[in-house]
Amino acid sequence: MALELRQQLKLSQQLVMTPQLQQAIKLLQLSRLELMESIQQELMENPLLEEVLEEEKGDRQIADDDHAPKSGGDDTAIEKELIKNAEWDDYLGDFASTPVQSHLRETEIPEDGMAFDARLSSKPSLEGHLDWQMRLSNFTKKELAIGEAICGSLDSSGYLAATAEELAHMTGTTPEEVEAALYKVQRLDPVGVAARSPRECLLVQMEVLGLDDPILVEMVSEHLEDLEARRYKPLVKKFKITMEELKVYLDTIQSLNPLPGASFGSSEPIFVSPDAYIYKYGDDFIILLNEDGMPRLQLNSMYLEDVIPKGDKDRDYIQDKKRSAEWLMKSLYQRQRTLYKVLESIVKFQRGFFEEGVNKLRPLILKDVAEDISMHESTVSRITSNKYTATPHGIFELKFFFNSSLELDDGSTVGSESVKATIRQLIAAEDPKKPISDEAIADILKERLQINIARRTVAKYRTAMDIASSSKRKEMF
Repeated sequence: MALELRQQLKLSQQLVMTPQLQQAIKLLQLSRLELMESIQQELMENPLLEEVLEEEKGDRQIADDDHAPKSGGDDTAIEKELIKNAEWDDYLGDFASTPVQSHLRETEIPEDGMAFDARLSSKPSLEGHLDWQMRLSNFTKKELAIGEAICGSLDSSGYLAATAEELAHMTGTTPEEVEAALYKVQRLDPVGVAARSPRECLLVQMEVLGLDDPILVEMVSEHLEDLEARRYKPLVKKFKITMEELKVYLDTIQSLNPLPGASFGSSEPIFVSPDAYIYKYGDDFIILLNEDGMPRLQLNSMYLEDVIPKGDKDRDYIQDKKRSAEWLMKSLYQRQRTLYKVLESIVKFQRGFFEEGVNKLRPLILKDVAEDISMHESTVSRITSNKYTATPHGIFELKFFFNSSLELDDGSTVGSESVKATIRQLIAAEDPKKPISDEAIADILKERLQINIARRTVAKYRTAMDIASSSKRKEMF
């Protein structure tokens, strides 16, 4: 068999993900906060991209006025100069360096003259709070070293996450010395901190508060699991007390703090900023995209007009950055346009929800919206991820509007979120002494609303909504 070289043409189709396309897809699924961080990163890396500031808009307007025909000659220029100076005086306000303003500063409260960032103070940490108390208490140097190791081994709830042997190895002491120092630390503020279990934490607080009732102490030390599981009748029988007396003991235990370090948590609440607002205007719904805080981008005119590349590498670099900036602006516009089209389709499909509330939420899947706006299902999935919208009934994630369906007796369907809302309303209106069971809820849904739903499905929805079972919701007293 002879070997030979041969050339042949072959025509084939394949999908190539260019970097620009990858960037556009990535921008679709970013949340509002992540999108702003991505834009700021691109502004730092791309010299041809710049943000349009409000000051620049004002300067451009002033420049346009300067080029406009003037009727007053020099008087107009002097007047503009005075206006500029007046603006700076207003901006400086009480912080100007003139003698009159200095006199005003002396008569006002000193804090009012401080910068805004100078007024901010960091939230005290649990470790710092305990260290401050230990240094003001009668701790020896060795106990202080052990106490610092204990403070460094606390979790977010204030519980000790290390054993006495581990702390002794860390500090070069004995477990007995660690236990002695731990005894002192647990009685600092907040009382019960550095406990190794909820039982120990509650017992320390009872000791400091002088709650030495034998029944109360035994309940906490031996029957804390029974109290959590609401097994009250065996406790009443064992301690030979009435239910009213047991309630007094329970109220005392509930007045204690099982998470002594939770108030010193470093985590701050994160508030959701909606990507769009939906308002009702007459018989229609208006969609407004949230552009607040979103940078407005443009090409840097200095690089486009004044900077002349000298070599091929410089010219290629400028052209590459220009294409990157243009593609980013185009991708951002396409992202907002796609978001608007998806919201418009959601409003059309879920009009009943926007009119009356969650009970009218109908079944909806991504494919329905994708076919309505002539886009791929994956695009709709990406644009609805980590996006929120403000509606007349509250702020909801876009994924909330997509839910599965449950069949009714007449052959129609109802959304699962609507069923969850109905279950929540039934439980909220129940008698606390006779809570409704999952099976009874299923029967009510079938009789009143003709919704065919099994008991286990009701239990699944109830668990998803973080609602306890009927036995745990029942009020015993």
